[in-house]
Amino acid sequence: MSARLDAQIAFLKQADRLKSVERANVLLDLSRPENSAEHSWHLALWALVLSPFAAPDVDVDRAIRMLLLHDLVEIETGDHPIHEVTDWQAVERAERAAARKLFGLLPPDQAADFHTLWTEFDADETADARYAKMLDRCQPMFQVLCADTPRPDHVEVVRENLSSGRAAYLAEAFPEAHAHARALLERHPPVTGGFGDRLEFLAEADRLKTVLRASRLMDDSRFENSAEHSWHIMLYAWVLGEYAAAPVDIDRVLRMLLLHDLVEIDAGDNPIHGNVDHAAQEALEAAAAERLFGLLPPDQGAGLRAIWQEFETAQSADALFGKAVDRVQTPIANLENGGGSWVTYDVSLQQLVARVGTPVSRGAPGLWDWLFPQLSDCFTRLGLRL
Repeated sequence: MSARLDAQIAFLKQADRLKSVERANVLLDLSRPENSAEHSWHLALWALVLSPFAAPDVDVDRAIRMLLLHDLVEIETGDHPIHEVTDWQAVERAERAAARKLFGLLPPDQAADFHTLWTEFDADETADARYAKMLDRCQPMFQVLCADTPRPDHVEVVRENLSSGRAAYLAEAFPEAHAHARALLERHPPVTGGFGDRLEFLAEADRLKTVLRASRLMDDSRFENSAEHSWHIMLYAWVLGEYAAAPVDIDRVLRMLLLHDLVEIDAGDNPIHGNVDHAAQEALEAAAAERLFGLLPPDQGAGLRAIWQEFETAQSADALFGKAVDRVQTPIANLENGGGSWVTYDVSLQQLVARVGTPVSRGAPGLWDWLFPQLSDCFTRLGLRL
């Protein structure tokens, strides 16, 4: 198991670099450029929330997996804005080479599966790929149009894209979104209906990209935010699903992890090594869940809140594995960046065993067996408390 797990973790470590790839889009508050990891998380959320608009033959969970992977090649190639003059054939060649390199880090069976799924998305020919691509062309426009004061240059890019660019086909493929974008663009009253009823929630979710965690990126360049963290642990759960303590439905786990930190938009991050009033934090998170999921149509909001609640109570096999993955990602990052939050919070190895080892052992004991010797060595080497 060790060689296989070593390869899987090597891939997941490399994926951390996507959090440093900046896009041309900016956050809705205009505070900074969006990065490709948090963009991928947001698109996965779009895929889940807009599932009522998917064609009958679309497997939404496969589309979510495509969107988790679709921009990984930008680790090697960077982002290429649609409005810039670009040699798209050269970009295509570079991205295919990057896909072979990145997915080649995985064990052969997973490398083949991931590469096939990425290639399917890139080809844009199957129902699942068309749904995922449609959202990838749709979401960046609303990232611009839903801002309180959109940047004029970005508005003009959207105008051209919607009229004659890649998004023009949405008039037929996704008329509800196309009409809504047109209304926002021309400052007309928004189109009412199913799409508009979900857009407020999807726009509000953008705020998760500004919630900073106590953990840092693997290169120690900055603190991680909760949106890119959610994307990364979804990737962790997918790659490491075979180590779950009991059989799990990985697609349900991915949905849990997609939603699990949304409440931090209102409640903030709750560092596991911080001095937090847990009862007060739970009350804040429950109120946040009521507000946020309440932005959706009632049936859908209740269904997604139930998934979030299942993760929080951590009783089902799916939730236990999701909790284990949520706990294992930060220690792996801290091993790379010199201790990270362990140094900040003066964490002892015994505290780490209690706060991290227990949930990881419950949900994925093999991961803890692999991780603990490395943690023990690191604490000794860095002179941290045992």
